[in-house]
Amino acid sequence: MNLEVDQADTARESDPKPPLHVWIGGVAVRTLFLLVLTVLTARVARPQIEHFWSAYETPGDLIRVLLGLGVCAWFVVNLFILPKDAGAYRTWMYLGLAVLPLSVLCAFVVW
Repeated sequence: MNLEVDQADTARESDPKPPLHVWIGGVAVRTLFLLVLTVLTARVARPQIEHFWSAYETPGDLIRVLLGLGVCAWFVVNLFILPKDAGAYRTWMYLGLAVLPLSVLCAFVVW
C-alpha cells in the first residue's frame, strides 16, 4: 500500500518542464488574452457620461466603475501568476489560437 503512494508522489515530482517554444507561446497568448480582457473591461466599465467624476451622480455608474476596477485589478494580478504545470502552457497555446482572435474581435466590436 505504501508502494502505491510512493509511486504516485514520484510521478507528480517528475512532471517534465515544457519545451521553450511551448512555454513562450503559452505565456505570450495568455498575456495577450488577459491584456485584451483588461482593456475590454475598462472600456465597458467607464461611466456613461463624459466626466469620470460624474460616476458619483448615479449609483449604477458608480457600481459599474467599482466592479470594473476590481475585475481589471484581478486580471493584472493574474498576469504575474504563471501556471505551475507543463500542461497548462500547452493548453493556453492551443486554446489561445481560438480564444485570442475572438476576444480581439469582441474588443473591436465594443470599442
